[in-house]
Amino acid sequence: MPAFGKMSVKKDDLVEVISGRERGKKGKVLAVFPGEDRITIEKLNMVKRHLKPSQANKQGGIVEKEGKLHISNVMLLDSEGKRTRVKWKTLEDGKRVRVAARTGEVIDK
Repeated sequence: MPAFGKMSVKKDDLVEVISGRERGKKGKVLAVFPGEDRITIEKLNMVKRHLKPSQANKQGGIVEKEGKLHISNVMLLDSEGKRTRVKWKTLEDGKRVRVAARTGEVIDK
């Protein structure tokens, strides 16, 4: 499946879920999977995994961890904590940065 291209959300960004059962909740991005167009968000979309006993995990059992969400179901939060789309801008030195479409503020420092 082809990816969207350049991801507008990066690790450690603050995002808000805009659809699905976690709608309206905010959190920090823990991991980004560009090939799948998915991300994981801290303490959101919790799923249970059944683990067999192994060398690392002697007990085994049921573990709860963050599940992946599709990138289209989240929006980036700007410095004011409001949802915004992302634009790309090229600076004078040739560096491409993300810009909040709502405020025009540069997201990448």
